[in-house]
Amino acid sequence: MPSIKEKVALTSIAASAGLTLAKGAIGLATGSLAILSEAAHSLLDLAATVMTYFAVRISGKPADEEHHYGHGKVESVAALAETGLLFLLSGIVVWEAAGRLIGGLPHAVEATPWAFLVMIGSIVIDFFRARILYRVAGETSSEALEADALHFGSDMWSSAAVLAGLGAVALGYPSADSAAAIVVAIFICIAGWRLGWRTLDTLTDTAPAGAANRITAAVARIPGVVAIERLRTRQSAGVLFVDLVVAVSRTLPIDRVAAMKDRIIQAVREGSPSAEVTVTTEPRALDNESVPERVMVIARSRGLAVHHVTIHTIGERLSVSLDLEIDGNFTLGAAHDIASGLEEAIREELGPEVEVETHIEPMQPDRERGREAPPERVAAVRNALADAAANVALVGEIHDVRVRETDAGEIVNFHCVVDARVKVADVHDKVDELERALRLRFPSITRTIGHAEPGEVRHEPARKAAS
Repeated sequence: MPSIKEKVALTSIAASAGLTLAKGAIGLATGSLAILSEAAHSLLDLAATVMTYFAVRISGKPADEEHHYGHGKVESVAALAETGLLFLLSGIVVWEAAGRLIGGLPHAVEATPWAFLVMIGSIVIDFFRARILYRVAGETSSEALEADALHFGSDMWSSAAVLAGLGAVALGYPSADSAAAIVVAIFICIAGWRLGWRTLDTLTDTAPAGAANRITAAVARIPGVVAIERLRTRQSAGVLFVDLVVAVSRTLPIDRVAAMKDRIIQAVREGSPSAEVTVTTEPRALDNESVPERVMVIARSRGLAVHHVTIHTIGERLSVSLDLEIDGNFTLGAAHDIASGLEEAIREELGPEVEVETHIEPMQPDRERGREAPPERVAAVRNALADAAANVALVGEIHDVRVRETDAGEIVNFHCVVDARVKVADVHDKVDELERALRLRFPSITRTIGHAEPGEVRHEPARKAAS
């Protein structure tokens, strides 16, 4: 189905064809060179509108393998060609008018009512179609339609000059139409210059005025954007293409960076809804990064999983220790090489005098199969945890106890209530105490995961130990 731009272009073609035929017939009938010139002018308009129609059809095609940014610049080429026609017509009009004024040769013109009627009709038609073309060109940012609107706007004044010339001929002043034609030609040249300059800006990828400042201000307000490293913009057929490179903290996880990109694109499109935005992020080391954050970034960049990163200052020296998870099927030699590479990378980041120690442990298998322990086993574990909690200050109710049996041993998950005023570090120690007591009671338990919840602590009476 034709787009609104194509429909307007087709309507303009029909109007140009009708005016060409009408002016040509009246010009031949009256012998008016001015009207015949207008007929030729309208014939060129017809060629221009046909060119515009095909330009807007081609520009509407989506991007393909050869035109990655679409076909929008076809409209700019068409607009440039129409600008050339404007200058050509202006030159012809000036040349003919100057020849008449300088040569002083009489031109027999019959100012008939039909001649006045055709020229008035031409002015009315050009007025309304120029108005419609300007409106649609503004709505769709079509340079080709804007060129057509400018062309027909100038035609209106050209027709008015011919009409004035006919009136002057009727009053006995045969040279008045030539003088008016020169004035109109000057206005056409000025309009053509403005359109040609804007078209050349598009073809040479000149940044739209104010776009860079507007985008910079919008993106700089987004939390997490450290700096805008590069911003490039260009306009084509109403689409603003934006290429952004922004610096972000290297400690941000990938999902946070992706969400930030979405916010940047949304911020740009608030000012330009049809903008095509490409955002590239560059990691930046910030001055306020902590040592654990820097260590985690180094490990993540090497695809390694680390935890329990501990930082100490021993005199004037920094000491870093961490747990490094390695595939349990690796040999010690291979695992040690990985650990040594990580340690060296940390020293390169923090300084060669830094002490780095890694504890290698097997990585937890992905989706290791397990099964629920029997109810009596769960009850025994729950009672053992309750007995241990009764001996730990500020720790209360034990609940949500789950026991799973795996090939590597039993895994226990439990929740416990701890006084909300206790510091996190102390809570960790108290939960660890419960876990140690449980594993001491049941050596078959290889892993415990305790979850502390803030609440009111009420100690339960100690139970008889279960075996």
